[in-house]
Amino acid sequence: MISSIRDEGAQEMRARSELTARELMREVGAVLRMSEAEAAKLGDMPEDPDEDQTMIINMGPQHPSTHGVLRLMLELQGETVLRCKPIIGYLHTGMEKTGEQLTFMQGGTNVTRMDYLSPLNNELVFSMATEQLLGIDGDIPERAVWMRMLLSELNRMSSHLLFMATNGMDLGAVSMMIYGWREREEVLRFFQKVTGLRMNHNFIRPGGVAADLPPGWRDDVLRLLDLIPERLDEYDVLMTGQPIWRERLQGVGVITPGEALALGATGPILRSTGVAWDLRRDLPYLHYDQVDFDVIVGSYGDAFDRYAIRLNEIRESMKIVRQILDVMPMGDYRIQNKKVTPPPRARIDESMEALIHHFKIFTEGFKVPEGEVYVGIESPRGEVGCYIASDGSPTPYRMHVRAPSFVNVQCLPHMMRGGLVADAVAVISSVDPVLGEVDR
Repeated sequence: MISSIRDEGAQEMRARSELTARELMREVGAVLRMSEAEAAKLGDMPEDPDEDQTMIINMGPQHPSTHGVLRLMLELQGETVLRCKPIIGYLHTGMEKTGEQLTFMQGGTNVTRMDYLSPLNNELVFSMATEQLLGIDGDIPERAVWMRMLLSELNRMSSHLLFMATNGMDLGAVSMMIYGWREREEVLRFFQKVTGLRMNHNFIRPGGVAADLPPGWRDDVLRLLDLIPERLDEYDVLMTGQPIWRERLQGVGVITPGEALALGATGPILRSTGVAWDLRRDLPYLHYDQVDFDVIVGSYGDAFDRYAIRLNEIRESMKIVRQILDVMPMGDYRIQNKKVTPPPRARIDESMEALIHHFKIFTEGFKVPEGEVYVGIESPRGEVGCYIASDGSPTPYRMHVRAPSFVNVQCLPHMMRGGLVADAVAVISSVDPVLGEVDR
């Protein structure tokens, strides 16, 4: 038995000799809402190994394939994973508590850093929650709504392209890291042109967006839409049809629809089990009910399904982006409400009142009526939700974020159970967690 050097208290995986049968059963099955009989059945190991036949080891927190500072405690019998316990908190930044010290105007600079691979979706959900509290959610200009959709779908593409890169690297397809990164760079280059930054943009703000689309943006998007499909076809040749790739992923990290629902999994993990749940279609926001796209689902709930779903979701996002290009209206890119919107930059040079207004908006912020709200949207990893309680001041009284990576990480013990330690990396990669979002 190898014990861990650093004690994390209740988070630690304890040896079997220290656990009662009920505790062991609860560790395995209670969260799945099973009966005691079902959980006890799941709790029995094939040979019920003695403690001297198993060992508990650490995987991480400094490990190149844990997608961040994630620590897994694994109980192994030879090469087989008997138990797995994720231990989180090494990257804790207190973003929710920080959000309660920042004004609603400043909040976008904070939430955009949670899921740093999908920053625009974080900004969107925070802005939509704030707009509902302000009562202006129905007044957002049409151009701003369509711009938000355009950026969200391009962000979904860039996130899934990075998944293609890291998933390939984790499984030994080293060339894929170069190719996936190359395509993602093209999308980030467009983001830099629009927002001024490659990541953590603070571009989607309460009331609309920070600036209008730059000249030539349509040609830039069309270039992306022409470039990426050929590259995705190359990914299919490199990975999808390859026997080695299939053997590493098919039947690995299986999760059933019942388990996924009981654990609160969303996004590609839930859809890999065959449950066609996508907030863009089932609880539409922005103008997703006006565009045509398919919800990609799997059949087996394994790592291969999760890979294939993300690959095809890039194609669906491109389909949505093409439709947005056809309908993008002219007009304002943010609401013309002086309580929420700072004055145009040109007015600040001409008017002392405009300068004072600009100064007050960015230093004191704007007051938001009392109330509470929850808004959920479909990020690349599943449902990201923002709960805000307001006490009528310019800062949230309480802010909580429903981070999909945080919920999805708890699926790992169920996916890894009974598998090989060599498949542990493939399972973590298929979950695609972002630890900045897990620890917040």
